[in-house]
Amino acid sequence: MDPSKRDRNRRRRNPFDLFGFDDDFFDDFLDDRIADDFRRMFEEMMRMASKASPGKPIVHGYKLFVGQDGKPHFEDFGNRPVRSDEGQSSISEEREPLTDVIDCGQDVSVTVEIPGVDKEDIDLNVTEDQLEITVDTPQRKYHKMVNLPSDVKPKTTKATYKNGVLDVIIQKKEPKKEADRGYKVNIQ
Repeated sequence: MDPSKRDRNRRRRNPFDLFGFDDDFFDDFLDDRIADDFRRMFEEMMRMASKASPGKPIVHGYKLFVGQDGKPHFEDFGNRPVRSDEGQSSISEEREPLTDVIDCGQDVSVTVEIPGVDKEDIDLNVTEDQLEITVDTPQRKYHKMVNLPSDVKPKTTKATYKNGVLDVIIQKKEPKKEADRGYKVNIQ
């Protein structure tokens, strides 16, 4: 068989080979759960692309990172598939932006990519354990709920937006001191 024909047939069987990922990649570097998650996300992305409206852009991607547990994690971002009340599947106009959260000692730093908007269009809402980012303009819609790695002081939040990148820094709460347990009295 012609080698180029064999490669085309292999790509049809293994869609990950298109990106240089072969079965050995999954066997050598990723455990079964992560490989299954990646395959599921890739299949979802391909279904989304098949439902795209002409002229309507779709953004969907994946971030691979090593978590604090030392294990690799996949996180996807961009447009999401949605179902109408009638059960029809389509693609949401609202995008989930690419986000990085870093625990920086005394602070928590969140970096969010939200291009194509003005800083006045961005709504931030901070609680002790979450950050919500919302943009709702006729041209762009973004939404993201970020679970923060530590409890924070919402009133200390500082945010800057430049060149499509939102940087948010929030001071952490002081860890609670062990409650005063009183004085143990010996009975005589």
